[in-house]
Amino acid sequence: MNLSDFEKTNYSGLYVSKVAHPTFGKKYIARFQHERKRYVKVLGYTKKDNLTKKSALNLMQKFKDSIIEKDKKQKVEIKSNYKECDTQELAKLKEQNDLMKSLLGDFEEFDPEVIKDGVQKIYDAEELKQYQIELIKLQNYLENENKRMIILFEGRDASGKGGAIRRITRYMNNKHYRVVALGKPTETQKNQWFLQRYIEHFPTGGEIVLFDRSWYNRAMVEPIFGFCTEEEYEIFMEDVVNFEQDLVRQGMILIKLYFSVSKDEQKRRFDRRINDPLRQWKFSEVDMQAQDLWGEFSEKKYEMLRRTNSRSAPWHIVRSDDKHKARLEAVKIILNSVDYDGRNYALDFQPNEKINISVQKELMQMRKSQNY
Repeated sequence: MNLSDFEKTNYSGLYVSKVAHPTFGKKYIARFQHERKRYVKVLGYTKKDNLTKKSALNLMQKFKDSIIEKDKKQKVEIKSNYKECDTQELAKLKEQNDLMKSLLGDFEEFDPEVIKDGVQKIYDAEELKQYQIELIKLQNYLENENKRMIILFEGRDASGKGGAIRRITRYMNNKHYRVVALGKPTETQKNQWFLQRYIEHFPTGGEIVLFDRSWYNRAMVEPIFGFCTEEEYEIFMEDVVNFEQDLVRQGMILIKLYFSVSKDEQKRRFDRRINDPLRQWKFSEVDMQAQDLWGEFSEKKYEMLRRTNSRSAPWHIVRSDDKHKARLEAVKIILNSVDYDGRNYALDFQPNEKINISVQKELMQMRKSQNY
């Protein structure tokens, strides 16, 4: 029944139906509200007058009192339960607090964000550790089978290449891997075949060489800063695919990783380098121009990915705004490149498609926006 079916009485909050309700034995219905709950009760009267309404009020008051008493009883029970729960919860919280103090020491003296960042790094390190164990198995396999592996780390400045290399090699046997980061070529090297100074550092049997920037300097950095001619750039772009195909055909395992950082995240990392005394040494004159030359780098990046991606030596694009996820995906790509012995299939080796991006998807994104 709707409120329109009732009429207000002289008693506040009490309504009586306008007519006797046929469903309830042709008797009148009373309606009232208590603590936002609406109650409807059959009055038990077949006629309606002031006396009836007064009797209805007495009847309703008894019902209302019973509701209030019931509520009180429930509240007492709830309060009692709360006390018991509160005691248990307080004891649990105290135990947790004591544990945190024993682990963190005088944590009140530190910025909560610093602590949060530090704890997250512990979680990230533990997640990565399981895959680092797999890297050791991979390294053992390469040594036993006398196989050679080259991993190229490319990307804009502050894209996370160095951090990824450190995590990948952290637990490896240092007798069987090398990290190569070549500086400016000497006068002698400038007059040699461009790729010769890289070939000198290629791995022997059972060895991994990780290039922190590689021969792809000629595809991006050198032409932008005028370190090579347009002709030298074109010769490289035309020859590099065949060069890499020959390497793979001769048994080299070649993995090409491109760490793709967004413009905003690169700026944030540069700002951090400038303001953090522990990171200021990382900031260089080239870094200062990276944001201003973003468009030029984007054009060269697009051409590099489009023209040097091949079936035998494909590019793997790793979105690196989230450093931990980027490192994890880079490790997965390396592990998935070889069918090594003793693989732990309980781990997730599937690529995260939000981080591990196909070249085609990256190029399509770049056509829409140069944010990466």
